[in-house]
Amino acid sequence: MVATSGASASAGGSDHRSGGWSGGDKPRVILMHDPELDDQNTLVRYLLYSNEFNTEGLVYSSSGVHWAGDGEGTLWYVPGREYTRFGLNLCPCTSWRWKPGERFIEEAVDIYARVYPNLRQHAGGYPSPKELRSRIYNGNIEFDGDISKDTAGSNLVRQSLLDNRPGPVYLLTGAGQSTIARALKSIKDQYENTPSWPRIYQKVSQKAIIQSFGDQDGTYASYIGQNWPDIEFRQMSTSIWGYGARNAVLPQDARYLSAAWTKANVSDVGPFGEYYRVWGDGKQMVEGDVFDHFGYSGLTTEQLRAMGYVVWTPPQEKGSWISEGDTSIFMNLVDNGLRGYVDASYGGWGGRDANDVDPNGVPSRNYAASRWFGAAQQDFAARMRWTVTSRHAKANHAPTARVAGQLDRTVKPGQTVLLTGVTSDPDHDKVTSGWWQYTDADTYPGTVTIDQISRGQHQNVVKIRVPADAAPGQTIHLVLQATDDGAPALTSYQRVVLTVRG
Repeated sequence: MVATSGASASAGGSDHRSGGWSGGDKPRVILMHDPELDDQNTLVRYLLYSNEFNTEGLVYSSSGVHWAGDGEGTLWYVPGREYTRFGLNLCPCTSWRWKPGERFIEEAVDIYARVYPNLRQHAGGYPSPKELRSRIYNGNIEFDGDISKDTAGSNLVRQSLLDNRPGPVYLLTGAGQSTIARALKSIKDQYENTPSWPRIYQKVSQKAIIQSFGDQDGTYASYIGQNWPDIEFRQMSTSIWGYGARNAVLPQDARYLSAAWTKANVSDVGPFGEYYRVWGDGKQMVEGDVFDHFGYSGLTTEQLRAMGYVVWTPPQEKGSWISEGDTSIFMNLVDNGLRGYVDASYGGWGGRDANDVDPNGVPSRNYAASRWFGAAQQDFAARMRWTVTSRHAKANHAPTARVAGQLDRTVKPGQTVLLTGVTSDPDHDKVTSGWWQYTDADTYPGTVTIDQISRGQHQNVVKIRVPADAAPGQTIHLVLQATDDGAPALTSYQRVVLTVRG
């Protein structure tokens, strides 16, 4: 790693953390959630990064563990759901773990409106609260896995997939996929027996990218995968953002789950901090929910069970991390330079659809996400501070990492490649930068030697030699990483992908 000054610098190529998304236009996003406490926490983080997305919808959706019912007393039951586990027999029932009049999305946007003036001082592109409020919809919330009806949310998905605006539509769901499935079913029902069907099928299949934390109501398996097999489905489930984070976090990052760090950087920081769920906060998403014991502190598992709670994860320190289980669904769209959105195999703050080899030499899907957790938490802490800081100069902002020339390059075996990285910092902090090979994302099975050529005040120039045994089509991923010395210290990246010529 080489230290460079925080003075601004310029070069050709692409840069990141300067207010724009690496693809030019910001990604089109429809975000879907159910009223699980981790969805509420995920939504807080999403809104802090909403300047980096074109948010077309914030959609309530059902899942296997949350559904609202139809309000008409209809009983619902799906074998194997959580109400049948742990010796329970709690359904058929008219709704499941869904508060009447649920409005956690509106509540989060109302808080966003309070901090919006401050956020605008620190980054461009934040949508107005009015704009976000106009984009809140109910999707298929009545019963889990039910795709029998069109809803406002499914109609939004349908319209977005059929319109003529360019670019993919990222369908991000931390709930089930019934809202998506219903939209696709409506499209198929309308066009399947018409001359337009081949064109419509191809258009939708190329346009939709589903990034989901699992298949939480079975509708991907039962409908989407069978009827729309060419739609890209990215499995974004990872332990580091969820209730199991303590089993996935790297030892050096365990502090980011602690009560002390969470209190200092999240819970005590403005209205979003007050809204963010932590262990022992005295809150409950739905009154009487036997699965939500997180609001209690100082009680043992045995004491909670004696009170009638299903303790499916052990109690933790009061004020500490609970979960942001679904945050991974959007983190690879964040404009940090890793370009994790390009392909599910690229990886980034949201993890990677494959294993990375951990420091002990063990292939691990958890490590593919946990390796980035510290940097992502530092970034989150900075944005939380933005919400209570009215002057740009009084908060930290991420450095810019830039590479001269193309980010995707075709090379041949034996070729020498020169890479010029340039870093700067909007706060004039000192930046430490370095190049490294992301071997887990490579399809070339070996390593390359990164030779330092020069270490100037603003530049970090290296060269590599493409291995002679590199086969046509194989890729080598090289990452420029830049971290400032602000508080909290923030990191940006720039990924260059070399593809061996056929």
